[in-house]
Amino acid sequence: MKRVIIIVLDSAGIGEMPDSRFYGDEGSDTLGHIAELARDFALPNLVKLGLGKIDGISRFLSARSDSISPQGAYGKMAEKSAGKDTTT
Repeated sequence: MKRVIIIVLDSAGIGEMPDSRFYGDEGSDTLGHIAELARDFALPNLVKLGLGKIDGISRFLSARSDSISPQGAYGKMAEKSAGKDTTT
């Protein structure tokens, strides 16, 4: 492996966290809400890297995104701390 590039889409949440009710965040889904409102929502480069394989976002991407073999590794993370700030 010659190169590694890490992309962190901080604050581009996909779905709510299990503890969202404790913070008044029920229904949180930043990327999903943008996709619902934006015409022709497309993120082709992120889909190529695996975005379409993450639960909760594939419904907004083209049907073709499910058939794409990701060229990168992908994942969805959750905060471990009780706070909801990136720095905690």
